[in-house]
Amino acid sequence: MTIRLHDTNARQIRDFVPLTAGCVSIYLCGATVQAAPHIGHIRSGLNFDIMRRWFTYRGYDVTFIRNVTDIDDKIITKSAEQGRPWWSIGYENERAFNDGYDALGCLPPTYEPRATGHVPEMIEMMRGLIERGHAYEADGNVYFDVRSLPSYLELSNQELDDLRQPSGDGETGKRDQRDFAMWKATKPGEPSWETPWGRGRPGWHLECSAMAHKYLGSAFDIHGGGLDLIFPHHENEIAQAKAYGDAFATYWVHNAWVTMSGEKMSKSLGNSVLVSEMVKQWRPIVLRYYLGTPHYRSMIEYSEEALREAESAFARIEGFIQRVTEKAGEAVPPAAEVPPAFAAAMDEDLGVPQALAIIHTTVRQGNSALAADDKEAATARLAEVRAMLGVLGLDPLDPHWAGEVGRGEDLHGVVDTLVRLVLDQRQSARDRKDWAAADAIRDQLGQSGLVIEDSPTGPRWTLGPR
Repeated sequence: MTIRLHDTNARQIRDFVPLTAGCVSIYLCGATVQAAPHIGHIRSGLNFDIMRRWFTYRGYDVTFIRNVTDIDDKIITKSAEQGRPWWSIGYENERAFNDGYDALGCLPPTYEPRATGHVPEMIEMMRGLIERGHAYEADGNVYFDVRSLPSYLELSNQELDDLRQPSGDGETGKRDQRDFAMWKATKPGEPSWETPWGRGRPGWHLECSAMAHKYLGSAFDIHGGGLDLIFPHHENEIAQAKAYGDAFATYWVHNAWVTMSGEKMSKSLGNSVLVSEMVKQWRPIVLRYYLGTPHYRSMIEYSEEALREAESAFARIEGFIQRVTEKAGEAVPPAAEVPPAFAAAMDEDLGVPQALAIIHTTVRQGNSALAADDKEAATARLAEVRAMLGVLGLDPLDPHWAGEVGRGEDLHGVVDTLVRLVLDQRQSARDRKDWAAADAIRDQLGQSGLVIEDSPTGPRWTLGPR
């Protein structure tokens, strides 16, 4: 058994070899808490939750760190716009992120450090970098000298001469405009901490380098995050850590975005879909299926149609589980091991789409067994399905999802899936010109309190008067 992962730095899929046998250490760039999370934010946490679950299934002891960036330029800007303390905004949104992670079934991290709780570690790292000639102070700011590290930009594969480093207000005194800020001198009204170089606040990149060092040491296995973090954030993390003397991460794993109309989902673009709103419209387990089943390196183009397709696909799995459970007369526990084909798919760069195909094939085999009244075979297939779904965090019989609908979620999505199955049957009758059968289906739905209307885009349903 060998797990293989796509390493961004190597630009290829590599065999995973842990630094410590039987153990895996993962650092994931978590939330920047200037606003509530949209589904693009939560996708990253969900993808790495699946990674963590797979390593655990394979017998590894996993240490999973997911940080919280609770101080940065965006949070300070929001504080000024809203007339609220920066820490109030950060804490409110941190809770919103954790609510989103929990709603979609993500396991809590081993540790979830906040940036503001690790200023002493940041000061220690800056002091070491200045002493080694990799950083310098100017006007109360502390900058990293990018020319001092020959390996700089290897992750993003850029040329230093072509680099355009993002800079913020007040970043004065740079020796080279490509140098980046590790510490920013205080400005009126902004939060600040005392350092040997004057009061100020940390730069985004320094926060993660210092926290990764504290919780995972000078070397760890996997660093993760979204594609948008490769440059400048992850590139600058590497520079600070390696110049400080750390080996840092052995593998770099990046998940793709959720897009709308081809653009990355972003609050600044006004095209985001908040998790708090989505869980009112869709069952959280369906959202997990929708966001977690595409390959983590594939873009997801958001659409309600795609969500409905995910809902219907998961309903077929749930229907099979329910039918076999009823026939067995008791809960069927998950199998001790997943099928070999499923394991092979997951071992190869977390191939969830291929693994999902195995689940649906097993469901079809189970349904055939049910049709043949082969209770033993149907039960065996259900045990396999539950084992596979459990690895993906999608087993509807898991205690996390127990009573999901009873927690107050809207039943519209469930009803919509069932009605659409019936409407598909009605459309099939219309296609074969069996008008009597089509009308009978419509009338039966009407007796159930549903009004069916044929529109140019297809049939749609609404609740009739009580």
